[in-house]
Amino acid sequence: MPDHPGLMAMTKVEVVVEGTDAPLVEQLVTQAGASGFTAVSNVSGLGHGGYHQGRLQFNDRNALSLLIVVLPSERADDLIAGLRHLFDRRPGVLLVSDVWVSRLDYFTS
Repeated sequence: MPDHPGLMAMTKVEVVVEGTDAPLVEQLVTQAGASGFTAVSNVSGLGHGGYHQGRLQFNDRNALSLLIVVLPSERADDLIAGLRHLFDRRPGVLLVSDVWVSRLDYFTS
């Protein structure tokens, strides 16, 4: 990983799931020891399953959700393993990337 003076290396995990699966992802994030996450409901996009619009049909469980978490790299492996297990039986997209943060205390508990 490149060195960025004044910044700390972390892992960012982004997950797109059906709204009904968002609580499962939130539980995995908490179990991994992340200090928090960001959730965006009603996301839109085009994938192999076609176009998904981000509108509410009846409630937020009928739309797609994007959950974003940044956590220390040593905690990311358990979260990634849990998400991959979830995606063995449920649809979803998992993106993992290296990031650098300026306020380490925001991302450690």
